[in-house]
Amino acid sequence: MVPSRKKRPVVLTESDRAELVRLTRTGVHPASMIMRARVLLALDTSAGEVDAKEVLAARLGVSGETLRLVAKRFAETGGDVHATISRKQRALPPVASVVTGEVEARLIALACSAPPPGYGRWSLRLLEKHVALIEDIPDLDHSTIGRVLKKRNCVLT
Repeated sequence: MVPSRKKRPVVLTESDRAELVRLTRTGVHPASMIMRARVLLALDTSAGEVDAKEVLAARLGVSGETLRLVAKRFAETGGDVHATISRKQRALPPVASVVTGEVEARLIALACSAPPPGYGRWSLRLLEKHVALIEDIPDLDHSTIGRVLKKRNCVLT
């Protein structure tokens, strides 16, 4: 046996095994979910001895690293099959957006106001300069300003 399976043995109950077989054979599921379910079924030690990692990887069409990661995730989730095969959900978005509803409203109000003296209309770069002068609004790039205005169908004329 491979040492990693001694560290993290995959032991499935009959109901888990039946659920994984049903998932791999019926319905419409994401390919990654089906692949992880097949890996769990192949790594299951409750039915007896498991083949070597290289043999399993070749039979399933995955890498040895995929076998290791699925076994690791199964151990980390405490043997929860659904948490192992489904996609891990991110707790928070990577970066919070600086454009809140209030910032968006102030930006649209500025874009709809009369342009400064000497200018015929607002441009994105001119809005960027004026937003930098206003202390209540965080500094925004002209591309971010354009995205906010486009989202709200605000046309600079």
